[in-house]
Amino acid sequence: MAKTKAELLLEAKELGLDIDKLATIAVIKLRLENSAKPTEIVVTEEVADEAVVTAKAGKRSAKALKEADDLKLKEERKAAGETKDSTKTAIVQTPTRSKLERRGKAFKKAAEKIEANKAYGLEEAIELAKTTSPVKFDASVELHINLNVDPRQADQNIRDNLILPAGNGKKVRVAVFTDDSKAALAAGADIAGNEDFLSQLDKGKMDFDILISTPMLMAKLGKYARTLGPRGLMPNPKSGTVTTDVVKAITEAKGGKVEYRVDSNGIVHIAVGKVSFENAKLNENIDTVLKSIKSNKPQSVKSGYFKAIHLATSMGPSILVDLSAAN
Repeated sequence: MAKTKAELLLEAKELGLDIDKLATIAVIKLRLENSAKPTEIVVTEEVADEAVVTAKAGKRSAKALKEADDLKLKEERKAAGETKDSTKTAIVQTPTRSKLERRGKAFKKAAEKIEANKAYGLEEAIELAKTTSPVKFDASVELHINLNVDPRQADQNIRDNLILPAGNGKKVRVAVFTDDSKAALAAGADIAGNEDFLSQLDKGKMDFDILISTPMLMAKLGKYARTLGPRGLMPNPKSGTVTTDVVKAITEAKGGKVEYRVDSNGIVHIAVGKVSFENAKLNENIDTVLKSIKSNKPQSVKSGYFKAIHLATSMGPSILVDLSAAN
């Protein structure tokens, strides 16, 4: 005998089902039938290891399967006493070689003659510099002076020019921008001219080491400042290359006139001759440079003006010079 609607609702209430009283008998029967079926649960082999139960016939996403595999491998490594990093190949870093170790054989052999951290007397340093030059050509002898100055301060931006008594040993090509080219060439200039000289600059030809100009013609060189300036060829009144006495400027340039200026670290770099020079001539040139720098000592620097002096050849090792040489 078919059950009435009231009997079906009572049975649903006993099962804890929340069914609307307005529902039809067919709907109530369907709810009762579904509640009577047990939930289908499938436990796969992988899920059993993790004590995880999945529905829908045990299907799992690819991500879940990968995580399960990673977890299983991790547990196996722990059991074997391994760590995650132990499976990686160890990277061995080779320590950086010192600057001396990266030098050539000739330089290393020359450097062995110099005692580290020893301050040599000027005469001894000159002789040592000449004997430690590792090159076959006539190298320049360079003086490097570390000063206790701050180049950012206007009064401590040391700059000057001087004539070395024994010359610097360099063959200097002098160009003169002037209206009187004949007088300049007669004084020893290698290149001289006005408009014809500018036409050479327009073509990018700068076959000279020093450029001298008269004050009246400096305005015409303004358009070439970006080309001449970075090469250190732009005439400057402070260096004596902008002058009305062109003959004197040429004579000084050919006779060994040099210019020095502290770099951003407060160091003066200047060539004082060649390895082929006699020791006495090198000594005289160095003494002249040191006196010039000393005479330009700023008033704001009270003591410790000279911090360090080094002597070296073009490609040779550096030699520490005793500061007494600057006194």
